[in-house]
Amino acid sequence: MRVVSLLLGAALLCGHGAFCRRVVSGQKVCFADVKHPCYKMAYFHELSSRVSFQEARLACESEGGVLLSLENEAEQKLIESMLQNLTKPGTGISDGDFWIGLWRNGDGQTSGACPDLYQWSDGSSSQYRNWYTDEPSCGSEKCVVMYHQPTANPGLGGPYLYQWNDDRCNMKHNYVCKYEPEISPTDPVEKPYLTNQPGDTHENVVVTEAGILPNLIYVIIPTIPLLLLILVAFGTCCFQMIHRRKARRHFIKDSTPLSSECLAESLNSTL
Repeated sequence: MRVVSLLLGAALLCGHGAFCRRVVSGQKVCFADVKHPCYKMAYFHELSSRVSFQEARLACESEGGVLLSLENEAEQKLIESMLQNLTKPGTGISDGDFWIGLWRNGDGQTSGACPDLYQWSDGSSSQYRNWYTDEPSCGSEKCVVMYHQPTANPGLGGPYLYQWNDDRCNMKHNYVCKYEPEISPTDPVEKPYLTNQPGDTHENVVVTEAGILPNLIYVIIPTIPLLLLILVAFGTCCFQMIHRRKARRHFIKDSTPLSSECLAESLNSTL
């Protein structure tokens, strides 16, 4: 059931036709059926901003998540769909591998036992692996990345895309975080944004963004033109009312003596 659910999630992210849901770097992506985990793709365009395995692990844990563990091929395909969406043309995002939570805590070299020494940093017992050809190479390379080199020439195992490679843990890469499913689409801590619109047949995807300030900005900025229009209309109305009051006062002041003279004249003619 979980495998089917994850496959449906992949289909929702990039459905039939040209429609695909936008995955934004640094933005948590959740599913409204509360069965899927939530994920966050952390991509850094500047190489100097990328992080080591331990830094990536601590960054995910500081937000209540873990560095990505993968339970099966369906979850692997879901992450691939997110990365494809993240790096689609026009986003400016290109080459750059992603740390996942698989690592080796030992000094095993290139022996046959080396692949069996890898474990998930979040304690997952998953035995699913997606190594690139001739990987893992072991030795001093103890931490694992998901390849993302779309512009590189294919190697013996094909394009360097989404398969796994062990690397030195102090190397600098992007990373993927994984979080527990959202309990409710209206959690007070991080209120998710339902991306569904009227007539949208691709349901059950929720995008949340950490922090209340970005949410307020997204609400306030689109209303600025309307607020300015209301302010101008209010100012114009007030100006017209003040102008009319002044004109009325001048009329009353100027017409009072004239009315007295007319009344006196009328009395004289009557007498």
